[in-house]
Amino acid sequence: MKRCGIELKSNQAILVVMDDNEYIDLKIKKIILEEDEEQQSIREFCNDFLHFLEDNQIETIFIKKRAKKGTFAGGAVTFKMEGLIQLNPKCSVQLISPQAVSSFERKNSVQFPHELKKYQEQAYLTLMASL
Repeated sequence: MKRCGIELKSNQAILVVMDDNEYIDLKIKKIILEEDEEQQSIREFCNDFLHFLEDNQIETIFIKKRAKKGTFAGGAVTFKMEGLIQLNPKCSVQLISPQAVSSFERKNSVQFPHELKKYQEQAYLTLMASL
């Protein structure tokens, strides 16, 4: 069963895919929403994301939640991207709290795959915390 962990940051959906408990090093590591105020750009983001899901046969998506208010609140663009991801007809989407991710990291000695890029670590931890 292929699962995808996502961290939404700025205008990027940072992606990590695992099949069962094995990390899969894919060519596509992030999908970018170029211009969030242009309909064409939003459609491209949606199409790119759906192609990614189809090409990699993703069954479940886990997104690291962002705060809605306060100092560490997520930006408006990340919430727009989250909504677009949740509307995909291909697979289920679940949100994982940052506290669950931090708790998992504290309780487990996480060994990151050597192919994993530094910017993918939070997406990887989100996926691992979902197990």
